[in-house]
Amino acid sequence: MASELKNLSDYKADEISSAKGFRFAIVRSEWNSEITTPLTDGCIKTLVKHGAKESNINLLHVPGSFELTFACSELAKSKNYHAIIAIGCIIEGETRHFEFIASAVANGITQLNTLYNTPVIFGVLTPASQQQAIDRAGGKFGNKGVEAAVTAIKMIALKTQIQKKKFK
Repeated sequence: MASELKNLSDYKADEISSAKGFRFAIVRSEWNSEITTPLTDGCIKTLVKHGAKESNINLLHVPGSFELTFACSELAKSKNYHAIIAIGCIIEGETRHFEFIASAVANGITQLNTLYNTPVIFGVLTPASQQQAIDRAGGKFGNKGVEAAVTAIKMIALKTQIQKKKFK
């Protein structure tokens, strides 16, 4: 497994565009908050590290990961943000509930990316266990929240590049 080999959140900071002047919304699931809180903290710290003002980062909470899609949709409709980041954690259990929720959230976020002119970033963990979630929320495999922030910045840069029709 690739994640056993490295910190998945490592990236080259000098290759990331500035986030200065951009507005971000982060929607965090309250369910599994012991995981979603450090994911959110990593996300915010990374956005700020790359120039975003904390006052340009709005944090909203939803009860669970299933509700992420609705909140992200409403934010995308508002056209107030350059990127929206969905943070959640759906841990596999003994029933098929995990499959339905994980699939619905992934499909919902995918649809939002095709419906709106705002990148919506999938920062949702879908681990098989609590330990796997911990390992990816600031543990030995990094912090998925950091990855979500980097992805948001990269997608804003890509959108700008496409709009200006400047391709390398």
